[in-house]
Amino acid sequence: MARSKYPLLLLDNLMTVINEGEYKFTTMTLEETKAIIDMHDEDDIIKLFSGYELKQVVFNYLGVESRNFSYEPVTDMIVGQDAIVFKLYRTPSESQPVITTEHGVMAKKIENVYVTCQYVSRLK
Repeated sequence: MARSKYPLLLLDNLMTVINEGEYKFTTMTLEETKAIIDMHDEDDIIKLFSGYELKQVVFNYLGVESRNFSYEPVTDMIVGQDAIVFKLYRTPSESQPVITTEHGVMAKKIENVYVTCQYVSRLK
């Protein structure tokens, strides 16, 4: 399917695409985020992050089917375009259990990682 005029953007830094204009921001649950991504074809999504950590969140934790979303340097959202912004939060671990990995190495938990999702629409 051909890319639509307004492909959905997936990003980790909102400031890379926000300029003058009017925007609507909506906090979403992880289930809502997955549903929106699943509604779009692979060709109709542009990924603006390259980090492994967010890729893990999107594909593994949210349960989004692993697809080859194109990575493009978009600098401005178009009026009528939508984006999903992922934000990772880290806090120190209050407990620090030690586990043995599948390779027999000892590992210690040092932090907790949380993710939030926000839906952004450019109105004007």
